Parts: sequence; structure tokens; C-alpha cells
Amino acid sequence: MACCPCSGKSSTRTTKSHQIASTSEKRKLGQEAKKGGSPVQEVSSSGSERNDGKKVVATRDGSEHITAKTFQFRELAAATKNFRADCLLGEGGFGRVYKGRLESTNQVVAIKQLDLDGFQGNREFLVEVLMLSLLHHPNLVNLIGYCADGDQRLLVYEYMPLGSLEDHLFDLAPNKKRLDWKTRMKIAAGAAKGLEYLHDKARPPVIYRDLKCSNILLGEGYHPKLSDFGLAKLGPVGDNTHVSTRVMGTYGYCAPEYAMTGQLTIKSDVYSFGVVLLEIITGRRAIDTTRPHKEQNLVAWARPLFKDRKKFSQMADPALQGQYPVRSLYQALAVAAMCVQEQPTMRPLMADVVTALNYLASQNYDIHHARSTSLPTLPVSRTLQPTWEGEKEKSDRTTAEESK
Repeated sequence: MACCPCSGKSSTRTTKSHQIASTSEKRKLGQEAKKGGSPVQEVSSSGSERNDGKKVVATRDGSEHITAKTFQFRELAAATKNFRADCLLGEGGFGRVYKGRLESTNQVVAIKQLDLDGFQGNREFLVEVLMLSLLHHPNLVNLIGYCADGDQRLLVYEYMPLGSLEDHLFDLAPNKKRLDWKTRMKIAAGAAKGLEYLHDKARPPVIYRDLKCSNILLGEGYHPKLSDFGLAKLGPVGDNTHVSTRVMGTYGYCAPEYAMTGQLTIKSDVYSFGVVLLEIITGRRAIDTTRPHKEQNLVAWARPLFKDRKKFSQMADPALQGQYPVRSLYQALAVAAMCVQEQPTMRPLMADVVTALNYLASQNYDIHHARSTSLPTLPVSRTLQPTWEGEKEKSDRTTAEESK
């Protein structure tokens, strides 16, 4: 799924120049970074070379980061057998992604080739290189290197053998294995940890801005990693409450306040995560025009159901075939409901989300055991208590009054 303005309007922007990123371009990005652009201002221009071609650079806070290795175009052409069709893994807003093997190291990699006439251009390419050179976490995809030969723009990542989360949730072939409940919670918890790192550990904080199932890649054992950082922005610092920017992302995942005002905060990412969590639970797409009109927007369909616990089982993915613990379903829906609150201040922090999902992912379930329908208690702050508690209390009061 390609990235586009959240309003759904198409863009015909193309890159006018494909020259290798110059010092002046990087300086311009550094100036934008102070307003929430990219973290290039943190990196010094000097650094020591490692044996594998990567460079270690010092940041302003005295820490060190490993920058990506530079490749020649001919190396990557050889790795992909001249970008043969049988090496193609997929394509998106950036361009096509190929599976390849580096001759120098014999390492299997994923190589993303920029479509020179596509929507994402030189700036997004440079932002992604800079972001992934500075940010390192087990739940972020590892950028091995890049190529900027002439007008060629390519990114080289670690290869994720199980593809994207989208490949395992939607339009599955009859013989393809369905994700069980525990694996779904494990994937959700890992993706949440990646976002928590960007929001709470990175300095300044980073707003991912493009969270969706196709950008969550899966390694061995369904280990999830966030990928595609071309739209990432630095979050607000100091007394600033938000970053004002052009509205970008994927329709169906954008937070409503961001789509309407262009004001971006870390809570915008929290909303997008809530949509992804709903997709994981329900097996439904964020936007699905093949469904009846009232069910085409996942969040709009789910909100009325959040208010009635008796309907929670209707929200579970039919592919699970009822093989899930009801209490865990309630807890996961509680997290999703809080994340997609219309008011950003009502949404939880990703640290709370991680705590809740870690708990769910760590549980060993006996799905054949008698299921409890009592309200669960999440092992986190009150910000993540189920939204239906208030509805239940309101309903109980109404019933009591009617019985008088």
C-alpha cells in the first residue's frame, strides 16, 4: 500500500533532481530537523571506518552510532541478478523490493529500489538513511547500507523471511497457516516496543507517522520489526506541544486531529497503532471497500461494539475459529479502544501499551478451559482500563432506576 496524503487525494509530485545528496542538502535537512524534520543535526561529519565498510560517528551527546555502508550500483545489480523478476518481493510507494545475496559477505538481504518517478523522492530516501543509521532497536529493521550512484537510489536491509504482517492477516490462500492468538499478541507487543523506543528512548523523540501492517516485517519466530522510515519526523521538544507538517500517511491509519490540522504528536502514532491492533484482532483491513458501507472503516465499525461486551466475540477474526481466551480478547480490545480515542489526550502512552501487551503475549492459554466473562484488570495504569466500565456502570444505574 502506497503512502499518500491522509485526505485520500492523490499526488503527482515527482523528484526534479536525482543528484547524490550533497552537503547543502544535508544542511537543509538539518535545519528542518530543528523544526521536527530528521535527526541529521545530531551527527558529526567525521567518523572512523569499520572493517565492514560502515562508519562510526559521534553525536552531540557524546554517544556513537554506526552509519550505513555505501554500495556501488553494480554490487546490488549482481546481488539481485540484474533485478530479475523472480527476485521481486513486492513494491510500494518507494519502489520495488528485491531479495538478493551480497557477493562480498554471502548475506541474504532485501534491496529497495527507488522509483525515480514515484511519490517518494530524494528527501524521503535521505531521511530513511539518516533515521535508521541513528536508531537501533530489536524491533526496528536493520539498515545495512545504501546506494546513491548517479540517479540510482537503493536501500539495503536485513532480509525478513516471513514478509509483512499484512501477508499473514488478509486474503490468505487456503493452505496458508493462520496466525494463532498468542502469535498475534507477540507481534503486537513487539511492534509496540518499537514505537515505545521511538517515542521514549530516542532523543529527540521520533514520530513514525506511517504505522500499518505492511510496514511491520516478520523475522524467524514471527519477530516483528518496524520498517520504512521515509515519513518519520522528529517530535516536539521543549515547550512545543506538536509538530506542524504536511499531512502524510495512509488513509485509515491517520489520527483524526492530524488529518484535520496537520498537527503531529506521538499520540498520532498511538492512534495508528490502535488501528493496527484492531486489524490483528479482527482480521479486517483499516479500510475495506468490499464490505457493506457501515463496515468499510474499521474504527467506525468497532466503536459501537466497544460499548457492548456481549458483542466482543463478533470482533474476533473468524480465522481464529474461536480458539482464543475471552479474557485476553477483552484486554486486547480495551487497549485498542483507548488507542483510537478521538481525543489525543485520552490515548495512552506506548509504555503503558507495551506493559499490557507484554502481559498478554506472555500468558500460556488453555483455550479448552472454561472461559471467564468477568471484566479483566490490566496490569497497567488506569489510562488503559476498559472503556466499557463506564458504559457498564451507566447501564447498571439505568436498570436499577427502571426496576424501582
